[in-house]
Amino acid sequence: MSRTAFFPQKPPPVVLIFAASDPVSGAGAQADMLTLAALGCHPATAITALTVQDTTGVHDNYPVRAERFAAQARAVLADMPVAAFKLGVLGSAENAQVAADIVADHPIIPLVLDPVLTSGRGDALADEALIDVLKTRILPCADLITPNIPEARRLSGCETGDFARIAARLVALGARHVLLTGTHTAEEPVRNRLYDASGLVEKNDWSRLPDSFHGSGCTLAAACAAYLARGMTMREATRAAQDFTWQSLAHAFAPGRGQRIPDRFWQQRHVAA
Repeated sequence: MSRTAFFPQKPPPVVLIFAASDPVSGAGAQADMLTLAALGCHPATAITALTVQDTTGVHDNYPVRAERFAAQARAVLADMPVAAFKLGVLGSAENAQVAADIVADHPIIPLVLDPVLTSGRGDALADEALIDVLKTRILPCADLITPNIPEARRLSGCETGDFARIAARLVALGARHVLLTGTHTAEEPVRNRLYDASGLVEKNDWSRLPDSFHGSGCTLAAACAAYLARGMTMREATRAAQDFTWQSLAHAFAPGRGQRIPDRFWQQRHVAA
């Protein structure tokens, strides 16, 4: 039986991830890689921290030295045409400064920031020094940020006020688009809102799922980066990413003792079935 090698005419778009490693692949760099692969992109990584975590929470966090993080990212950028950046946990203020320097050197590449400040359980993943770099150096480079409401309030400094006021403050800090997610509110259904400098761009409603998930925010931000890398507009990308994330959560599985893990390959499993 002869076999014919298949060589794709065009390689998939490369998305460079700055994120921490998660040993159970529910969140962090591994979750981003799964999402990007499921959506037809090639993931490249610059690891910012090594975490000790499982589906119940983060037990320890070891930031990578800034020069080693920088070397990873610059090696990828020197070798591959990167179509989008996706930033998650940066590990330290020093790493955040490095990330800011790198993305500032590549202003044409779309940047999606998932400003992860705590784990789903509430474990701290960013101190005030790191948050200050996010606000002063990375937000001004971000084409899209995808905070939940607690993250948005902390970054914006708006402890009170409606969603529009919070988003306006984040845009004033430099973010071009803000996708505020409603999972941490009591709203039914979950209501996600996309803002830019003109105000509210789009509102999307999603049925609230009953479970708790490890890596939902990572999935959403990585999916946004994937669709932007594939050439979609911001509205198209954020809408498609929300749908992909909701479906991944609806098909989530529970391999451990804690939160469920999104199934980023739900489409392929559905087709195979």
